[in-house]
Amino acid sequence: MSSFIIGVMLGLLLAGAWFFGSDIGLVSSTPTSLLATTTGSSLLESGAVSVADQIFGESVVVESITVPPPGVWIAVREADGSDLGNVLGAARVTGPHGAVTIPLLRPTEPKRSYAVELYRDDNNGAFDPSINSVYVDFDTGARVVAFFTTTE
Repeated sequence: MSSFIIGVMLGLLLAGAWFFGSDIGLVSSTPTSLLATTTGSSLLESGAVSVADQIFGESVVVESITVPPPGVWIAVREADGSDLGNVLGAARVTGPHGAVTIPLLRPTEPKRSYAVELYRDDNNGAFDPSINSVYVDFDTGARVVAFFTTTE
């Protein structure tokens, strides 16, 4: 009977270490070289998408996207700090890609903050943020988003 109790206690200890390990440093986290921050935001962002500050206008250029096929939707959203607002436009990519131009339904404004956020495709051919789920980083479990600011 005592070996059973010791086994249960050991199992609980191992399960707790696995579950809470990343919070107390037992499990290694994502290397910071895979994460990037942009100017104007102190939040950690995924290396799966890269966007630079750019001139305001009718479209946004995403420098690169590194996601596996079948790909994702890239949405441009208004940003207020880390809070994301309206979607201004979206484009579909089917895998790793560079220099993706996303046409907008409404132009960006000078000296404002915006974000690029990735969404999974539900295979209906149209982007809908209420239907398509947010794409998350496999290593961190966080949404994949990159912030940028517009210039004049």
